[in-house]
Amino acid sequence: MAVPEITTSPSPPPLTATQLVQRPKLLFLVTEDWYFCSHRLPVARAAQTAGFAVVVATRVRAHGDRIRDEGITLCPLTWRRRGDGVIGGGRAVSEIVRLYRAERPDLVHHVALKPVLVGGIARRLAFASAADAPAIVDSIMGLGSGFSDTGLAARLRRPLLGLGLGLAERGGRSWVVVQNPEDCAALVRLGTDPNRIAMIRGSGVDLGRFLPLPDPRNSTVTVALVSRMLRQKGVLDAVAAIRLLRARGMPVELLLAGPTDIDNRGSLSADLLSSLGAEAGIDWLGPVADVREVWRRAAIAMLPSSYGEGVPKALLEAAACARPIIATDVPGCREVVRPGETGILVAPRDIDGLAAAIAALARDPALRVRMGAAARVLVERDFAEDTVARKTLAVYHAALRERSARQ
Repeated sequence: MAVPEITTSPSPPPLTATQLVQRPKLLFLVTEDWYFCSHRLPVARAAQTAGFAVVVATRVRAHGDRIRDEGITLCPLTWRRRGDGVIGGGRAVSEIVRLYRAERPDLVHHVALKPVLVGGIARRLAFASAADAPAIVDSIMGLGSGFSDTGLAARLRRPLLGLGLGLAERGGRSWVVVQNPEDCAALVRLGTDPNRIAMIRGSGVDLGRFLPLPDPRNSTVTVALVSRMLRQKGVLDAVAAIRLLRARGMPVELLLAGPTDIDNRGSLSADLLSSLGAEAGIDWLGPVADVREVWRRAAIAMLPSSYGEGVPKALLEAAACARPIIATDVPGCREVVRPGETGILVAPRDIDGLAAAIAALARDPALRVRMGAAARVLVERDFAEDTVARKTLAVYHAALRERSARQ
């Protein structure tokens, strides 16, 4: 299906003099502070420059000071991404109702599925009429493959999610932002109005910070997987492919860069990762403060995810550093990997195919350089941080104009 995509030109109209005096309040509802900093902070900065007062409501763990240092008002929440249960979900709705009534934002940006569902219900409860309620922008990422599966769990999830989205959106016309065409199609099947969906690809990458790096010409070719250490990210598949190649005598090694995630049932344990890191040719780095150090060591980026992504930021950063990419043929990864141009796509859970892709790039430095250069060009054209910020601001302005018309 054709997907409406926000363009960068013309630029959104500037706020009026009255709006600037009032400083429209933009509230981000996000599950985790680290996710806001890594994926939404550039948009928040752009919104501040455009005249918005910015508030972030999130679970605060280690990045509260960083958010406050940006001049952003921080409202800590007690929820978690997963594991709250029905009672915890009720508490979260009640907490956010109180937050919305206290802050009275002009615009709320719900980022990811839980904030969309919980925040949408809270919005209905917090305000007596649609005219009093804030404008809403909902960002939903990573639905494509999960809702195209034919298994029992996926069939049960679809109507429940459709019901949840309907309850969240009822009483207010939200804009829905997706990152890839598969997510758009999944939401339309669930009943979302396609005219309310805008596609903004990815969360953007800082092209001034992530610069092209030379291909490391080492006798052992290093492949890196940058991600949370989750089974569904394909960590164990990457390990299996490297083991297979090393057993054949190929000089390759694997860097696993990223933390465990106690809030995710698919997280690998620190003990398991430490034992994998003790193997020859495998190194678990844990959380990495500056991922550019990983790409200085690694010649190839890899993400053998077994489920749909939004657009993986780790792959965008690798592409910006001129690294060729091996990824699975799933939603989101397809946006970054153009087969034969910027990298290689393989089927999910195909260890032999993954090993063959690694071997092809490991044996051909010229191919790595060519694909890496093409990956950098792709990111410059479609995924720059300021591009994503401009597109998002265009959606914000459209939502505020509709709110003004309602009032």
